[in-house]
Amino acid sequence: ESLHEIQKQVNDLWQSLLYPVTRGNETDGMIYATCEMKPSSKIDADKPQVTGQVLFRQYYSYGRLEAIFYLDGFPLDNNQSSRAIHIHELGDLSNGCDSTGGHYNPFRVNHPRHPGDFGNFLPKEGKIRKYKTNLFATIFGPHSIMGRSVVIHEQEDDMGKGNNKASLENGNAGKRLACCVIGICNKNLWEEKLPEVTDKKKR
Repeated sequence: ESLHEIQKQVNDLWQSLLYPVTRGNETDGMIYATCEMKPSSKIDADKPQVTGQVLFRQYYSYGRLEAIFYLDGFPLDNNQSSRAIHIHELGDLSNGCDSTGGHYNPFRVNHPRHPGDFGNFLPKEGKIRKYKTNLFATIFGPHSIMGRSVVIHEQEDDMGKGNNKASLENGNAGKRLACCVIGICNKNLWEEKLPEVTDKKKR
């Protein structure tokens, strides 16, 4: 029994080292994060001024990441192309979205297999309202996305099929329209926004 107890203590210690974000009892093991989207200070005034939130949640410590994309400020016409959304390496907005570094790519693989390659999102009536599950990025552990940034690009992601170097690095998604830094939050935001994005999905 004492050996079993030691093993449990070692496992608990290892868990706390590996997963530095610990669960709060009030959220039943679910961790929540938010990213408050703002237009890049480096884009021209005639470009879309995108605002809103990207929300994350993940069950501690082995659950798959879920995300809500709740964004406004795109052109109102429905003939526009989709917009690429990715996680970038740095949470540095000192030079607008240009200082967020490249795609977060801890495994040194080609795009679109980076953990934060979320793909393309088609705005409708100037808005993106999307709920995604089973994402490869994670809030926990050595490859955590906490403190990194989410970037919305001007163009569509070619998903690595552009037959050039940039395609394998960033999908030729073009200029960075808006960005935000990911931080821990409580569950209220998620509970407020989830009904709206899931209701739209059913329609």
